[in-house]
Amino acid sequence: MTDAQTHPFRLDGQVAVVTGSSKGIGRSIAETMAALGASVVISSRKKEPCEAVAAAIRDAGGEAVAIPCNVSRKPEVQGLIARTLEQFGRIDTMVANAAVNPHYGPLTTLEDSHFDKIMEANVKANVWFANLVLPGMAERGGGTMILISSIGGLYGSGEIGAYCVSKAADMSLARNLAVEWGPRNVRVNCIAPGLIKTDMARALWEDRVHFEKRMERTPLRRIGRPDEIGPVAAFLASPAASYITGQTIVADGGVTIA
Repeated sequence: MTDAQTHPFRLDGQVAVVTGSSKGIGRSIAETMAALGASVVISSRKKEPCEAVAAAIRDAGGEAVAIPCNVSRKPEVQGLIARTLEQFGRIDTMVANAAVNPHYGPLTTLEDSHFDKIMEANVKANVWFANLVLPGMAERGGGTMILISSIGGLYGSGEIGAYCVSKAADMSLARNLAVEWGPRNVRVNCIAPGLIKTDMARALWEDRVHFEKRMERTPLRRIGRPDEIGPVAAFLASPAASYITGQTIVADGGVTIA
């Protein structure tokens, strides 16, 4: 048996770039992948938080470096990939987790600048990463890209509609990239988390009225944790998921089926 067959969930030898990984879901993904043997690149806008996460991973016995990047700025995106290749010589897994949502309210109050910011960070940057990273994966015989979407991409919202539009676009982007790159053994998938206890979702889980209504509709009757999303991403990056591509994996405590 091959190592992949014997240990299908291990990520030994992989190099993974995880954006938005200084906290929350991104940090969970990076820490989980490092614990399973991957060398990880911690990336977020500010250097200090990235360095702290990378140091914690190294202290735990993993391999990690910090490379700050604002994903809305193409030169910084290009720099992140270039520096990763200089450091490790390859990228096996690209996790596009960084996202923004500067607007809360109906689309009638949405400013053009806010819409542009949402689409640039949540969608356009993912296209940049794909075009920078996937050709190299294909040349080396394969790889995987994981887009962190949201169940908001599956339904409409009166409060975060623009964000939901961007997350629906990510699901479509994953499908299209999977079709384009599948013949070169590059897999592209999405994860759609439900309500997770992160700083970004704080307005939702601190709103007691909204929170209690949400819990009534959630079969597991609780909010999700970032450490429940990291293993999903690690699975998609592993040999165990070698026949999965173009899919959106929903991790929401069951709320979308209730």
